Amino acid sequence: MSYTSTPAVAEPIADAAEQAAVQSRPSTQRPLTTADRCDVCGAQAFIRVVLSAGELLFCGHHGRAHRDALDRQALFVQDETGRLAPGA
Repeated sequence: MSYTSTPAVAEPIADAAEQAAVQSRPSTQRPLTTADRCDVCGAQAFIRVVLSAGELLFCGHHGRAHRDALDRQALFVQDETGRLAPGA
């Protein structure tokens, strides 16, 4: 007895180039949490800067200190310093 069947193959969602493009797009939908820490001092991050080479996280103090330079280089800046208490 001989069985011949065609294996089920899932259709690819997208080609490799399209998948890479989707993964490399800066995400504006990732909220910052207490686990996100400033790359300079280790305090809780409230600013996320997406660059062509990756992302950087900053506390409010270091984000403000470097804001001009970051704005010139950034693809996207996520600023959640509005969550801080006034005067912080």
